[in-house]
Parts: sequence; structure tokens; C-alpha cells
Amino acid sequence: MQESALVGNHREANFLYDFAKHGGAIGDILVGPKVLPPQAIITSGIIRVVTAPVGSGATVAIKAVGSEDILAATAITSLTLDALIDVVPVGTAATSILTTAYTQLTFTIATAALTAGKIHVGLRYFVSITS
Repeated sequence: MQESALVGNHREANFLYDFAKHGGAIGDILVGPKVLPPQAIITSGIIRVVTAPVGSGATVAIKAVGSEDILAATAITSLTLDALIDVVPVGTAATSILTTAYTQLTFTIATAALTAGKIHVGLRYFVSITS
């Protein structure tokens, strides 16, 4: 009996922003590696705050392809130790994200620089069949 083409197609990609490694300057910070392949459809995920970010009035946004497509700009007062936060894609076609190239995440720090913090992003995706 042949196995369904749907078996085992979902994959996971994990990213870790770490102030000690990436810094916390205002602007875009690339967090790699580029583990999301072309034609990946990101369907869901979760964010865990490993170490609460520090930076008076700072916000954090996260994107894969377009502005704030993983996490809309969020005040760090909401990013408390061990907080679990939903990502924007929630399993619907309207919120899913399609990559067109190998992709890493971009963390956008705004309003104030960060002086500490560690944030894990776990994304669930599958690769679209194109031929």
C-alpha cells in the first residue's frame, strides 16, 4: 500500500535572537541561518521569551518575508520571561506566508535599543509542490 503524499510534509524551523550574539541596536537584525527554503508555506508557530528583553520603551517586530508577518511591533512589556506568544500565521490561507528564496528572520528593534533579551521563534511550514 502506497503512503499518502501528505505524510511527513510538515517541517519546523527554529530561530533564536540572543542579545549577547546579535546586539540590540535600533533597526533590523538578521537571525539565521536561512533555513526556510524557497516555496515554504509558513502556517503557524509560537514565540517563547527565554530572557525578557530590556530597553525602556522598546518594541520588537519579526518578519520572514514582509513587514511584521511573524510578529507585529510589540512593546517589550508584553515580552516577559517565559511568555508564549502566537505568531501571525494561524493555519489559514489568509495568514500563511510563502517564501520565494532561502529565508531567515528579521527582528526589528524600534523606539529604543535593547540591552538584554533572548527570544525563540518556532515556525511550522511545508514546502509547496511546484512540479
